[in-house]
Amino acid sequence: MRAPQPPEHGRAAEVRRRFAEEARSERPDLAALCLLVGAAADGTLTEAGIDAAQIELDRLAGQLPFRAGGPRAWAQALADLLGGRCAFRGSPGDYQRLESSLLHEVLRRRRGLPILLSVVWMEVARRAGAPVYGVALPGHFVVGFGGSQEEQVLADPFAGGCPLTGGDAELLVAGATGAPLDPSMLTPATPLEVVQRVLNNIRAWAAGRPERSDVSLWAVELSLLLPSHPARLRHEHAQLLVQRGDFLRGATELDAYAEVVAPVDGPAAERVRRQARAARAMLN
Repeated sequence: MRAPQPPEHGRAAEVRRRFAEEARSERPDLAALCLLVGAAADGTLTEAGIDAAQIELDRLAGQLPFRAGGPRAWAQALADLLGGRCAFRGSPGDYQRLESSLLHEVLRRRRGLPILLSVVWMEVARRAGAPVYGVALPGHFVVGFGGSQEEQVLADPFAGGCPLTGGDAELLVAGATGAPLDPSMLTPATPLEVVQRVLNNIRAWAAGRPERSDVSLWAVELSLLLPSHPARLRHEHAQLLVQRGDFLRGATELDAYAEVVAPVDGPAAERVRRQARAARAMLN
């Protein structure tokens, strides 16, 4: 299947406007943000398609039992429905597909990366009234049920939603980092943190495919619309513009980034200014 192609310029600008508005709202909607990421990636995802994805999440939530019980009962109910009857899960091959990072495609294919499958789990569970949240373990995103007043239960949607023991979580972290599990890693992730990690995954996918610098560009531009982002993303954005032949705009952004860096790292700022001069020279 051909990788999704981005929308035309006018629609892309509207998608970014809506993404920025949602990201800066008082209570950002995780599903809406992920679907707007999908719209930035896939020019065929219309407003009707976005609505259909939200309706599908509602439909799935309607199949969960009313007030399933405590955290473990909720985790099992989600595993039975999504991992069992609906067969949502992941496999190593899903890491090679851009669609695995797009919520509307994950709902259609019932395959995806751990974080997008976790978004499905969270959004379905939230609609049903479950105490659910994302847990951004290093290298592997999972979901948590419960909270400070009750036992925390972790589940791995990539493996069909099977509950994780403390030892399972430790093994996941050790496999990704070689370090032990720290309690701080179990802190609930905010919607904006989840979306930033989704965009990081997309940028990583595109980084290994130079022919898809268009994907790198829109993923960086969406990341820059989040209220909080690393300053280095501005440098990455400028370099992508130059790489794609937008030399003047890239040089302007390189100069702007140099001004940000100069107070803390003069030599680095001068290197960036040299990159800006080299980009302008390509116009001659």
